[in-house]
Amino acid sequence: MTTTELSIKRRSFLKAGAAAGAAALASALTASTPARAAVRGIELPAATTEPTPFQIHVPQAQLDDLRSRLANVIWPNKEPVDDWSQGVPLASMRELTDYWRDHYDWRRVESRLNSLGQHRIEIDGLGIHFLHIRSKHANALPLLMTHGWPGSIVEFMKVIDPLTNPTAHGGRAEDAFHLVLPTLPGYGFSDKPTTTGWDDARVARTWNTLMVKLGYQRYVAQGGDWGACVTTALGQQQPKELAGIHLNWAFVFPKQIPTSGLLPDEEQAVRDVAQFREKEGSYYHQQATKPQTIGYALSDSPVGLAAWIYEKFHSWTDSGGKPERVLTRDEMLDDITLYWLTDTAASSARMYWENQGDLYAAGQVNVPAAVSVFPHEIFRAPERWTRDTFPQLVYFNKVEKGGHFAAFEQPEIFVRELRDGFRKMRA
Repeated sequence: MTTTELSIKRRSFLKAGAAAGAAALASALTASTPARAAVRGIELPAATTEPTPFQIHVPQAQLDDLRSRLANVIWPNKEPVDDWSQGVPLASMRELTDYWRDHYDWRRVESRLNSLGQHRIEIDGLGIHFLHIRSKHANALPLLMTHGWPGSIVEFMKVIDPLTNPTAHGGRAEDAFHLVLPTLPGYGFSDKPTTTGWDDARVARTWNTLMVKLGYQRYVAQGGDWGACVTTALGQQQPKELAGIHLNWAFVFPKQIPTSGLLPDEEQAVRDVAQFREKEGSYYHQQATKPQTIGYALSDSPVGLAAWIYEKFHSWTDSGGKPERVLTRDEMLDDITLYWLTDTAASSARMYWENQGDLYAAGQVNVPAAVSVFPHEIFRAPERWTRDTFPQLVYFNKVEKGGHFAAFEQPEIFVRELRDGFRKMRA
């Protein structure tokens, strides 16, 4: 290990790829005005200061347009290598595109979202989309869960029922949660900010306001990727309603990494970040520096958008480089299609631009915390650094399998970790 590798700071990592997060959201919502908002022709209710329930119905013309674009792709020439070292192979992209065009059914996921209880609300001048699913069990613990990039609320579809209805999934009634699943600003059916300043700290304040407006006087929060950044910021702000947090990706690098005395898991974390910077960080640099530029390409080409996201499913899942081993094509396309239909490529990428500084400049996070370490995460949080960052750490566990998209890839393990991690925070 070189001295250069050991000198990686949190800020350096963030500028290389800390929060995996943005690629397919451009001209989305303006629902904080009295008029109804529209995204690629999708009618959304105007966001008001009280939650407004609504149903999604994507116009058939938009689905027809997508299918037409998928039938008229201008393909690049084939890569001169026989692996993914230059990006998504042409054959893999053609295969995914053919399936998307000929077999994928958006109405299936649309129906599922509509069955869950969708709402929009205006907070801090922005229309926020969220799902609100209450458990039937008495004394369920309110849980705020935040997605990342290139994820969405779709990541959580497989864990909603086990978390809210644990007795039907091998759990106990006392394991139950009420769920609030907001969509990040600039993503999905939340509004696209038209001014700067929507960093993770502002989103965290917005989320606490949301929970208070929903009547929750005590709640816990969870996140991975950008969701972990927002959840950590929430922990740093320490609103009186917050009882604790759980992270499935804890960014715990010290401000200056020592050049000696590192434990084996700390040395491995440094190597992982160096590898990420060298091999996987280009998307981050583009989105953090010129999100508008990449937005033109991704907003105009569904295949370009799909390749941008599919590459991350390949690299960041615990699948041996074959994401279909842990996610079906339909599941990946649910996420990709949500990005496409909400036309939000540039706006989601701007979250990187907003967060180029040191996300953790505030120092330690002094609320009860639980951390689950998944083996194929971009880097795995060392326990000593985790305890330094979270002095009130009540749970730390390294799980047996899973990657960056923990809830999406390994829903049973993810549910188990949340049940165990939050158990001491229920009292």
